[in-house]
Amino acid sequence: MFQIPLSALNYQCYMTRLLDLGIDHIRNIIMDMAKLSENSVFTAIESYEKGVDVKTQIFEWSEILRVIQEEVADLAIELIARYQPVAGDLRFIRSCMEISYGFSRFGRYPYDIVEVLETMGYIFDCDKAAVLEMAKKVREMILLSVAALQSRDKNAASKLYEMDDTVDALYWKYLRKVITPSKNEEDENKLEEKTEVMIRRCHASALLILRYLERISDHACYVGDSVNYIVTGVSRPRR
Repeated sequence: MFQIPLSALNYQCYMTRLLDLGIDHIRNIIMDMAKLSENSVFTAIESYEKGVDVKTQIFEWSEILRVIQEEVADLAIELIARYQPVAGDLRFIRSCMEISYGFSRFGRYPYDIVEVLETMGYIFDCDKAAVLEMAKKVREMILLSVAALQSRDKNAASKLYEMDDTVDALYWKYLRKVITPSKNEEDENKLEEKTEVMIRRCHASALLILRYLERISDHACYVGDSVNYIVTGVSRPRR
């Protein structure tokens, strides 16, 4: 029976150990991205709710996330090229590239939100209920996607898509409300109390922010898809 020389076995173990170290390193980077992207989204939502100027901070976080995404991609390619991982290790490394992109979008969309706030100016008197309702759901989705990544919960993707349906419904509900003339006399009287410019600011800012939140929810679903792929090896069709 053919036997591998001891030196070859030692070399194989050595290479496997280096791969494990590389996977641990990329995992830690991804979790750092998750935390930073959470902070970015939550801070942007708080800025909308309370009128706090956080554009500089959000921009810095967005740039950090972009740089880290590139670092993850470079590290993933290096691990694949140098150690030729297979099965679960390969799926994890490949998925980390997609997940890091998702977390970088978590950083970019908050910057888009604070840019909307800066462009629109004064919107303190706006009805913010629709945005804050969606923001609450999106926050839950972000936390769930990160928790799924930590625990490798393959079932989280289905839960995330159910939540995404709610987010989509909230967006289209508000859009229909904006474009449909009100037949309620009380609502019309309330509108008369505000200037036409303020009304446009309220609706435009809310629609834009709702759209960005809707995109964040999509990327939370994609993180769930990646976790499912890591665990099962089966890619889910994205909607």
